[in-house]
Amino acid sequence: MNDNKQSCGTEAKAVDQPQNSCCPTAPDSISENGEKSQSEPGKCCPAPQETSGCPPELGQPEIAGYSVYPFVTGWLDTPVGKVPQVSTKLGWPDRRGRWAMRWGIGRDRYAITPGLYAVGRPDSDSPLLISANYKLSFDFLRSALKGENAWLLVIDTKGINVWCAAGKGTFGTEEIVRRCRQTRLPEFLRHRTMIVPQLGAPGVAAYKVKQETGFQVVYGPVRAADLQAFLAAGLQATDAMRRVSFNTWERLVLTPVEVTNLGKTILIAVLLLFVLSGIGSDIFSFSAAWQRGLAAVCATLIGVLTGCILTPVLLPWIPTRAFASKGALLGVISATVLALGPFRGAGLSGWASLYLEVIAVSSFTAMNFTGSTTFTSPSGVEKEMRYAIPCQALAIFVAGLIWIGAAF
Repeated sequence: MNDNKQSCGTEAKAVDQPQNSCCPTAPDSISENGEKSQSEPGKCCPAPQETSGCPPELGQPEIAGYSVYPFVTGWLDTPVGKVPQVSTKLGWPDRRGRWAMRWGIGRDRYAITPGLYAVGRPDSDSPLLISANYKLSFDFLRSALKGENAWLLVIDTKGINVWCAAGKGTFGTEEIVRRCRQTRLPEFLRHRTMIVPQLGAPGVAAYKVKQETGFQVVYGPVRAADLQAFLAAGLQATDAMRRVSFNTWERLVLTPVEVTNLGKTILIAVLLLFVLSGIGSDIFSFSAAWQRGLAAVCATLIGVLTGCILTPVLLPWIPTRAFASKGALLGVISATVLALGPFRGAGLSGWASLYLEVIAVSSFTAMNFTGSTTFTSPSGVEKEMRYAIPCQALAIFVAGLIWIGAAF
């Protein structure tokens, strides 16, 4: 997004919604006979009405420091102030942002302003759904609600997706309660039910939310795509809606970020390999650094691609449970292909270095994927790292010694 744009209704980095008071805080009216009569909800508070453009409180179409997200299509007047109405259709900026997230570009800054949003023209009986302020999560949610009228309460998860935020504690009870009070939901919603993503359940104590806000927590389906069917069934989820899938395509789309996260490490490794490859009987040879360096870099990159892409794609079919050993097994296959092809004339020392390098790199990078899966635990990952990383480091060290020794 372009943070330099200031015009209302174009692009934005953050929007603080104005809050208006209505019935609950309005003064009691005085009747003709001098008696006070308390305001009744529903009589003095108008139903939500759709408006377009900028909120009238802004007073002008352009204000320095203020801009609106491109997915905001209008504003709804509610008893607690104006609420931005969002589109369910993803535009080019949204798709561009999704692509960037898949490659890890700007991942730490892909967040929207927490607060209350509206899909369609919701009223006081429309469902209330909770989401994280990670924009990719928000985009999946709003795009799945085409044709629906609903309130979206976006809580501050520090730009982290629901599942990870629940584990880190940023998608949790306290934040839901705080945002519920801040947006004054009980003042204009007649029902007392909020739909929380199932993957956010580890961070939410439903009974505490009800104690603090009066809202009952109902856990929605795993996938946003099932939300319309879930709403139509009266908030009843099928077994399929509760099941977390992790098929080949879902694993494949997570691999680009694994590669880009290693960008700096790979660059340093490439430079180091060229330097080490130049060491020999002539102390240092630039021609050897180039020729032998290319071979070493090729082996390293094959190891990275094997661990970051092939291992996740073939994950269910690779024997053993540990990711480090899964990557190592595929590393053996990749190294064999190289030994029978481009490295067939490398000799015994060259092959030994090749196998150790590819296996170690593939094993290490495959282990990085443990944070993206649906069937690993923190304790299991820590245990695996304790025995795998020393073995990987030792293999890399021995491979380097053999590679340098082969030049003498």
